[in-house]
Amino acid sequence: MKDPIKVEIDEGSGFCFGVVTAIRKAEEELRSGKTLYCLGDIVHNSREVERLSSLGLKTIDHRQLAGLHDTKVLLRAHGEPPSTYRTARENGMEIIDATCPVVLQLQKRIKAEYESSLGSRHQIVIFGKNGHAEVLGLVGQTNGEAIVIENLEEATTKLDFTRDIVLYSQTTKSVPEFQEIERYIQEHMAPGAHFRSYNTICRQVSHRIESIRRFASTHDLIFFVSGKKSSNGKVLFHECLQVNPRSFLIDSTDEIHPEQLEGAVSIGVCGATSTPKWLMEEIRTHIERTLQEKTDNTTKG
Repeated sequence: MKDPIKVEIDEGSGFCFGVVTAIRKAEEELRSGKTLYCLGDIVHNSREVERLSSLGLKTIDHRQLAGLHDTKVLLRAHGEPPSTYRTARENGMEIIDATCPVVLQLQKRIKAEYESSLGSRHQIVIFGKNGHAEVLGLVGQTNGEAIVIENLEEATTKLDFTRDIVLYSQTTKSVPEFQEIERYIQEHMAPGAHFRSYNTICRQVSHRIESIRRFASTHDLIFFVSGKKSSNGKVLFHECLQVNPRSFLIDSTDEIHPEQLEGAVSIGVCGATSTPKWLMEEIRTHIERTLQEKTDNTTKG
């Protein structure tokens, strides 16, 4: 008789502390029975957003925020630009601020950098995804003047290497990509121009890369569970693929097909910093049920 196929959840995967705090604050407020709005999806995972919506959390955008008065609004872990706080004050809103402490510290650093460089030809550069909530909050600290680069190619076209450059990073980006950009800028600075760089990628996030690589390499098959909008999810899934080509990015059980399980003896389930543990457990249960049904059908045959 064959040994049962092992289906294991990566204990290192799941919400980072910033997301845990934001969700805990939302749940505490919702228990009071009062209306609570959240500016943007509280986390880049549609299933968790749906769960909190069922508890009464109302997700709004910035346009809707401008029309609200005298109510409570939760700011998620990604952080917000100064203009959001001004709108809230002017409209008499109570802010439940769940900005991640790591993001908040980075906002303060970039704001101080901007204020100290006013009037200079100094470029503040952020390695991050254009339009991402965290990046919008960071750029907002510079009155919209920071330059956002998404990759090495943009560093080659968007930056003026004859002027001083200070480089920061969105907290959930890839460390190797940041280092590649950092090296390129350093090598191309013109004589007399100065370059400083700060690796502001969250240590909790960066440490997960090595952990998830180890986990993915010890299984025949990997299901990486993440919302499609998660920046961190894209980074970590790429790391899974690097060590285990038999890795699949999914956000629900609907994306698991029996043929994917063929030949696997050990199956791993892992996820992003925005992936709830309960969803990974749901995925594992579904896989185990599918495997059991396959065994039962084989036995009957």
